[in-house]
Amino acid sequence: MTSSHAARDIDTSRPHSARMYDYYLGGKDHFEVDKLAAETVAEAYPAIFVCARENRAFMHRATRVLAREHGIRQWLDIGTGIPTEPNLHQVAQSVVPEARVVYADNDPLVLKYAERLMRSTAQGRTTYIEADVNDPATLLNSQELSEVLDLDKPVALSLNALMHFVTDAQDPYGIVERLLAVLPSGSALALSHCTPDFDPATWQKVTDIYNNAGTPVQFRAQQDVARFFSGLDLLEPGISVGHRWRPDGAATATDAEVSLWTGVGIKP
Repeated sequence: MTSSHAARDIDTSRPHSARMYDYYLGGKDHFEVDKLAAETVAEAYPAIFVCARENRAFMHRATRVLAREHGIRQWLDIGTGIPTEPNLHQVAQSVVPEARVVYADNDPLVLKYAERLMRSTAQGRTTYIEADVNDPATLLNSQELSEVLDLDKPVALSLNALMHFVTDAQDPYGIVERLLAVLPSGSALALSHCTPDFDPATWQKVTDIYNNAGTPVQFRAQQDVARFFSGLDLLEPGISVGHRWRPDGAATATDAEVSLWTGVGIKP
């Protein structure tokens, strides 16, 4: 297992967003404090389970599109979360076995299970870095990243259900801009972001639950999510509700249930 930091003790005194997301997906890698917080969210927004599944499905589709149609062979996935198969590298390597993936997350529980993220094809390569999106310089300068990714060749920056945990006070747009700045032409940004656009009252309740649990959030409107793609060439169908971005079949959920803006852009 590879990590840029020694594993820290796992804090079970308060809920963690990655472990709550694991609960939404039906996983088992969470604690009672996470379950209770997640169930409180589900009481306010019963479709949170739909939202989580559609977020995962968008990641799968975006990864396949970038691999098949845009020649991407490298991914930097930040805010990886607790491994849930198929993981991004499994999706990418099913299309291009030589794909290389660097995962990054700041939850030590993810580090505990990171060996699941290291099971690469023989042709490809994966690694895991314990790092924080709020410190992009440390992440980009890590030895583990440079050993796996060639930043002279296109890289897909994958930010799924992450940036709503970066408030405006933390400069989310500046963070994404700095991450993209080091990537060459032909690189991509694949991003999903929860939104209050379809049910503001419910999402205010969700915001309050996360904030009161010690996890600041800022869910954003479509035009604010679009700002993350400034200067990029958006792939069709543009900024779309998660289940409407290149769907594999007929929609089985409503926009309000999904409440997730998604998009993929290519750096000129």
